[in-house]
Amino acid sequence: MKRFPVIVFLLVMCSILAFVINLNTGFAKLTFSDFLNSNKENFQIAGFRINRALAMILAGIAIPTSGFLLQEYFKNPLAGPDVLGITSVSGLFVAFYIFFSQDIPIPDFLQNSFISLSSILGSVVLMLVLLLFSNRFRDKSFIIIFGFLISALAGAIVSFLQFYVESQSLKNYILWTFGANNQANFSQISILTILIIIGFFFTFKSIKPLIGNALGSAYAQSFGVSQSKLKISIILASSILSASVTAFLGPILFIGVVVPHFCRMLWNPAQLWHQWILNIVLGILIMQVFSIISELSQFPINIITTFFGIPVILLMLIKKK
Repeated sequence: MKRFPVIVFLLVMCSILAFVINLNTGFAKLTFSDFLNSNKENFQIAGFRINRALAMILAGIAIPTSGFLLQEYFKNPLAGPDVLGITSVSGLFVAFYIFFSQDIPIPDFLQNSFISLSSILGSVVLMLVLLLFSNRFRDKSFIIIFGFLISALAGAIVSFLQFYVESQSLKNYILWTFGANNQANFSQISILTILIIIGFFFTFKSIKPLIGNALGSAYAQSFGVSQSKLKISIILASSILSASVTAFLGPILFIGVVVPHFCRMLWNPAQLWHQWILNIVLGILIMQVFSIISELSQFPINIITTFFGIPVILLMLIKKK
């Protein structure tokens, strides 16, 4: 037990260091006064970097937590936020907006807001569908299969739309799918923070029942754990957390699968409260590092997370044979 605070302390220190480095990464060299004095020439650039670093903190908190909940509930280390089709349906609604609003004169400053609203609307619709059908699926694996089918259907519809739309709309959609760590403004970050707090409320309600559920459904029910309420809490928490990040930052892939895997390597997988804390701290650190790499390389963050995530998942598969 004494080793756990040491691990958390080291991860927190590394996260703070990565946060500071992220603030100082970019074409312009900034000083400490640039972040405090509004009269400084680079004050606006400093504001962009603060928003970028804060957005990565929120993404590092939300996405690993969503993956952690899904992996614990489904007892599958490869389960992630994409398993319920949330990211795919969010992307589908964004595609609807981008492809069908091309002839509508919309001011540029409203474009990102409407894209975010479209993504959130897609996740809300899917969440309602999942809650509607979850009571019909007694076996957890059916929810996974349902999520895969929804993802496939959403992908097919997007491909169909891409075949007919003009090139500029297609380019705008592709850029959104890459993920953007530097596009969120302060008001969007504030809304994202509120959504993550709501997601954390359902997460907090889910972990204690998950501990009982780990000992078996029959054992959990003998201690008053309601499987239906647990399922609803997991769906709500994972949907809100992953969809809110997708709405404002675009789809960020594989982090929800990889970070919980690393956390189980660092500490006892059975201690779920400790695992949740580790997922938050390690998630923040990894997202800050990826943000720095993205800024230095000028590659979209989704490409970087994919190059990182795929080899890790392949190693997981090989290790588990």
